[in-house]
Amino acid sequence: MAFLDHVAILQVAVPLLAAPLCVMLPGRHLPWALTLSVSWFTLICSVVLLSEVSAGGSIAYHLGNWPPPIGIEYRVDAINALVLLVVSGISAIALPYARTSVEHEIEPDKHGLFYTAYLLCLTGLLGVTITGDAFNIFVFLEISSLSTYVLVATGARLDRRALSAAYTYLVLGTVGATFFVLGVGLLYMVTGTLNLADLAERLPPLAESRVVQAAFAFVVAGMGLKLALFPLHAWLPNAYAYAPSLVTVFLAATATKVSVYVLLRFVYTVFGHEFAFIEPVLAWLVLPLAVIAMLAGSVVAIHQDNLKRMFAWSSIAQIGYMMLGLALANASGLTATVLHLFNHALMKGALFMALGGVMLRIGAVSLTSVRGLAREMPWTFAALVIGGLGLIGVPGTVGFVSKWYLILAAIEKGWWLLALLIAAASLLAVIYVWKLVEAAYLQPAPQDRERVRDMPPDMLIPLWVLALANIWFGVDAGLTTSVAGTVVHAFLGGGS
Repeated sequence: MAFLDHVAILQVAVPLLAAPLCVMLPGRHLPWALTLSVSWFTLICSVVLLSEVSAGGSIAYHLGNWPPPIGIEYRVDAINALVLLVVSGISAIALPYARTSVEHEIEPDKHGLFYTAYLLCLTGLLGVTITGDAFNIFVFLEISSLSTYVLVATGARLDRRALSAAYTYLVLGTVGATFFVLGVGLLYMVTGTLNLADLAERLPPLAESRVVQAAFAFVVAGMGLKLALFPLHAWLPNAYAYAPSLVTVFLAATATKVSVYVLLRFVYTVFGHEFAFIEPVLAWLVLPLAVIAMLAGSVVAIHQDNLKRMFAWSSIAQIGYMMLGLALANASGLTATVLHLFNHALMKGALFMALGGVMLRIGAVSLTSVRGLAREMPWTFAALVIGGLGLIGVPGTVGFVSKWYLILAAIEKGWWLLALLIAAASLLAVIYVWKLVEAAYLQPAPQDRERVRDMPPDMLIPLWVLALANIWFGVDAGLTTSVAGTVVHAFLGGGS
């Protein structure tokens, strides 16, 4: 019973306390084992919180028994319970995969430091998601970001370009965090509170204030940088392409999703959908940028030879889908955003895990290097194809579910051209996924390449867990649509 009473704080405290302990552990296996155990613990906490929220509504936990707005509150409802599940679930699945991958890509004497940074990143993402305090969002955002810069830079062992990618990420990430905290500071100046629920009560009478409108602009710009909304995406392609495989898997599946969650939280619960300044920003800024991201991200992905960069640009397009649902601001659009937040984590987690196996076996992930490789690594490329079908939105995969809701949202608005653009962006995904399939399945293998084996079981099993989840939640989307429905009802007050 004590565990259930404190599960909200344990979700964040355990990985935070484990991080310094990880530094002191000798060798390679003990830091990995500790990180694996902590990740599975956070997953258990997330499942408990989601089940509690589903059964009895939102959960509030007051640190030190100090009630808000004086004290810091952790508040869990349907949307952040789902995001907690995404972050902890991807981490728990990725850590068994990590043992072999990290041993191949990270220097043996740096494993303890690597997993320490990983635990801090996990702590930050979970903290951003669960806290009900605006300034704490900034604090946890910085914890996750600073550790992420280090994690990306560790890819320099295989490619020195990881250092410049980490530096670019640091500069732009710092700008984004600065914009966000400026927005939070302005909100505190006019309301005298940092508690999100308290802000939501105090802001409506101040809706015409220029300070509040400026705060909203700063928050949107800051989180737009953090989630890589076009054209604020410059940090993402290289960060994903040159980071170690585990880091790419974890970041692609979680980091941008947490930033999308924060933006959803501020737009629809802190400011509220009735805040007049929101409508023009969403309609005339976010929506056009989201459409451009969908199309431009896919077009650029088509012209990539490096497969990690290909799917990194694909992520920019997929973020466009999420932001488009947010900008449409109706029930179907928000449902699509919440669903795609979950579904994209499954798709990109599987894709980048498969590419990590390719890197392990042949040391490269270019289109030319994978020619004929599907015949030698059939299980790896079968899972990769499933993830690719999800990106396209083929029925029976998770991508179809969220894109269907997005098209419905556009049709409900009477915007048939937008619905056609969504479909066109999906067809663009067919092109770059087919380029990969053609190279791996239909082209002959290079004569100078030695025959390779498929991924080892400790990497293959987590990959197929995600691949099968892409199908399972595509065929039976009852859980995710139920949670999304609860979120939409809370955001729009039952309206559309």
